[in-house]
Amino acid sequence: MQTILNTPDDPAHDSLVEKKSEFIGDAAHVDTLDEALAFVAAIREQHPKARHVAYAAVCGGADGRLSERMSDDGEPSGTAGKPILDVLKQSGTTDCVVAVTRYFGGILLGSGGLVRAYSSAASLAMKAARAARIMTAKRYWVRLEYPQLARFQQILAQLGGSQEDESYAVNVELTAVVPQDDCARFEERVREAFNAAVVPAPIDMVNIPVPLA
Repeated sequence: MQTILNTPDDPAHDSLVEKKSEFIGDAAHVDTLDEALAFVAAIREQHPKARHVAYAAVCGGADGRLSERMSDDGEPSGTAGKPILDVLKQSGTTDCVVAVTRYFGGILLGSGGLVRAYSSAASLAMKAARAARIMTAKRYWVRLEYPQLARFQQILAQLGGSQEDESYAVNVELTAVVPQDDCARFEERVREAFNAAVVPAPIDMVNIPVPLA
């Protein structure tokens, strides 16, 4: 699967005009459907005079399940949100939202014309985006003594992992993110390095965007 790197504050953007109606596509990376809804709300605020702001979003996939959401925003059923969603699904894109804003030009397009226009605007926005492949990874909670930290970080780096949410108190507590294909080796190497005194506790699976070369 793939995703895009453009943030909601700096979305990918493009537009087209069809029979005097302008269709403006904006695409951004999101981690949840709530973030997608917030993005669409922000687009609405930017275009208070627009007739419609249709959208579609896809999130998840790290656990094998995808969540989808879409809206025609007043357009005839199936002529706006679904064409946008189809663009995302056909490209295998997740963790992404695309909003298409329409300024009505006074000429009716018909159902077929609307489907083509919304699909084209969504495709243009996606083509303007910075693409990335999805790497599925596992997150672990880890507790370490301070002398153990450097060795643990070395193992993590050698396996392409990263750390986040560090807490430094009596011990070091952190979250380690490890590519799914390397999880077994990670657990084995940590166990061997610290004689089973450090046991990474699995938390969940996550999607990690990796920029395409």
